[in-house]
Amino acid sequence: TLAVASMWFPVPVVTSPCHGGCAEVDSRTQAVAGERFLLGCISCKRREEVSARATVDWHFKPLGEEEFSHIDEFYIWRDFSSRLEWHGTQSSDIQMGAIYIHNVTYNDTGTYRCTIHRTLFLSQYDEHVTVEKEVELSVVAVGKRACASVISKIMMYVLIVVLQLWLIVILVLCYKKTSEEYDAREARKALKAQAG
Repeated sequence: TLAVASMWFPVPVVTSPCHGGCAEVDSRTQAVAGERFLLGCISCKRREEVSARATVDWHFKPLGEEEFSHIDEFYIWRDFSSRLEWHGTQSSDIQMGAIYIHNVTYNDTGTYRCTIHRTLFLSQYDEHVTVEKEVELSVVAVGKRACASVISKIMMYVLIVVLQLWLIVILVLCYKKTSEEYDAREARKALKAQAG
């Protein structure tokens, strides 16, 4: 089940002595039908030392429609059933409000809007910050391989072939050198035998 603070589902609070760095990375925008897809939504807190509390709202606008609908209990039941899973920050100070869509369908094509409402507890007053991010999601039958992925695979195979050829050359050179030293040693032995 989806667990988002401002929706119908509680976010579990987990305390940790160390905090990882936060980097705002855009969500991917192409999902493959039948697979799962991570809808990314990251809003980093600018001042790590300031305590804060945040909630996340997700809205969805299907392709061809004009209005966004809040992804709440009703909307999940109508269109997403139990296919959504919270994959964001597991504390009250949410910085990543990502959700997984399981078993993606073509009806999931559309615009997703993530809204993070953050309250910063400053010494003199509380500051309220709202951040909105949108993801234009398209659903395809077969995923396209990223260009970087294809290039890295090609480079890996090229590197393997080059290293194998280099190893063969080294082995041949070592064998040749060892053979020459052996022949020279045998020739010296033969000369000593003749001289004796």
